[in-house]
Formats: sequence, C-alpha cells, structure tokens
Amino acid sequence: MIEVNHVSKRYGKHVALDDLNLTVENGKIYGLLGENGAGKSTTMNIITGYLAPSCGEVLVDGMDTIKKAKKAKAKIGYLPEIPPLYQDMTVREYLKFAAQLKRIPRKERKTAINEALNKAGIDGVKKRLIKNLSKGYKQRVGIAQAILGNPEIVILDEPTVGLDPVQIKEIRDLIREIGKEHTVILSSHILSEISEVCDHVFMISGGKLVLDEDMSKIASLEEVFIEHSSSGVVDEDAPVFEEANEEVTENSTEELPTVDNTFKKPSFLENVDSLENESADTKEEKDDKKLSRAEKKEEKRNAKAEKKQAKIDAKIEKKEAKEQAKRQARIEKRREARRKKNANKEEK
Repeated sequence: MIEVNHVSKRYGKHVALDDLNLTVENGKIYGLLGENGAGKSTTMNIITGYLAPSCGEVLVDGMDTIKKAKKAKAKIGYLPEIPPLYQDMTVREYLKFAAQLKRIPRKERKTAINEALNKAGIDGVKKRLIKNLSKGYKQRVGIAQAILGNPEIVILDEPTVGLDPVQIKEIRDLIREIGKEHTVILSSHILSEISEVCDHVFMISGGKLVLDEDMSKIASLEEVFIEHSSSGVVDEDAPVFEEANEEVTENSTEELPTVDNTFKKPSFLENVDSLENESADTKEEKDDKKLSRAEKKEEKRNAKAEKKQAKIDAKIEKKEAKEQAKRQARIEKRREARRKKNANKEEK
C-alpha cells in the first residue's frame, strides 16, 4: 500500500530524515517507534502529503504523493497528535464539514458520517458541542474524522496520549477494530500499546530506519527499543582526563615547576591557517546557497500545487453554485405553476 523510497528531509543544515526506505503492506497494523526528534512525525507528514521530501519518493497504492497528490491523499485518513477539532461545532457538524473537505459525494455523506460515528462509538454524543466532550471522546471524534469516507490507510499519531487507563483500553480496542478493515500505521511512545495492537514494527533513530520486524519475532520490545535508540549513548572506553588531572592535583604534595608550553606559530603557518579558514567559509556559503536554492524550488513546487488545487476548488464551487441556481429556478417554476393553478380554481 505504501512505498517510501530513499526519502530524505532537510531543514536548512538539520537532517530530519536520511535515506529512509520502508514498505507497508495491505491489511496490517504497523507500529512506528522512535525517541523524541527521531523523525516519526516528519515521516507521517511526508506519507500523508502534508510535507514534500527533499529527495526520494512516496508511493501510495502505486501513486506518487507529489505527482498524483489528490488521488493518493484520498486513500489516507490521518489523525495528528493534536486532533484538528473545531470546538464550537457539534460532532455531527464537524464530521459533515470534514466530509466536504474530503470531497465525499453529497449523496454518500450521510451514510459515511453515520458509519464513522458508529465505528468510533460516538453516535450518542453526535449533537453535543466538541468543547464539552472529555479528552477520550475528543480523540474518538478525531479518529472518526480519520476513518470518514472509508480510506484504505489510517495513520494515527499518538492517539492515546493524555488519556486515562480506561480510555486507553477503549481506544486500543477501537484501533484493533479499525485494523480489520483498514491498513493502520500507529505512532506511540507506549511500548506495551505497540506490543498489544501491532503486527509489525518500524523504528526510526536519528532519521534512519533501524528496525523493520514482525512483532512475533520480537521477545522484548523494550530491550529492542533501548538497543536501537541513539539517545543517551556514552562511550565507556573514552579516557577520563578531567578525573585523572583532579587525582594528580589532590595527591601531589610538591609544587611542580610551571613551564610555558605555549606554541608560537611561524608567520607562514598563520597565513596558511587564514587561507584554510577562508576556503572553509567559502564552502559553507556554497552549501548554504545550494540548500536555499533547493528550498526555493520546494516552495515553488508547493505554491504551484496549491494554485492548482485552488483552481480545482473554484471550479467545483462554481459548478455547485450553478446547480444550486438551477434547483432554485426549478423550485420557483413549480411555485409559479401552483399559483396559476390555484388562481384558475378560484376563478372557476
């Protein structure tokens, strides 16, 4: 369903993803692991088409997320870590708005909304304002938005964050149910959640894929996570110079003679150093220019895509306005016919 091929993402000099390759098959629940700043959210944003990669490609059901963005995005439902909810809407109003954004045909919207409400278990609160719901129900509304329109792929970023144990269990059960009909990618820091819910695990560390394994082959996910995590690694073989110096100072009783070990560079070496520094600065400037050109190209590409989408939206709005005008004209025609009919009856 998803192929990520040699994808990298740079923000200036910072490399968020470095030559990432992974494949998501149909009908499984995938766990996406990684420490903070590993590149999980960037990966999900690139897969969903929210961000463009600096290089590489992402294929959703064989369609490039840049070249065929509209068709590729239609196959994905996405729940960010903070659900994009409009607090002053009722649950049903919000899902109706989301259905319009997803371009679900008007005739199918009511059925699609009812299905999403039932699957997410929020049919009983559909008339309540979102701001009056508990955290757990708000997460369910976000999940309902993600599965609205029955997309083939559902991506959930930290869906149980901030929930109590009962709500966490309910959301996990809901994810398992969704996994029966959809391909699911689940990002979470809760290792027990990944172990219980997921069939397969990806782990990203430092922008690279360091683990791609079935859950059945992993004895302890916690041990695997610690083993592949790049944070908090200490080189135990490194010499501890500061401690050694402190011991010498504390144990020595005699005063040591001071020796001036200052190295004075010859003038010709100073000139060489200055030339090296200049060449390093020049290289850095060139690198910065290359990155800025790449960023400008990316901005132009995104602007072009937005402009194209805006034209499409304008056409759809224009078409809907015409249809509305035609409907209104037909209604007025019927009313006029009724008035004439009633007038004739009165005359008779």
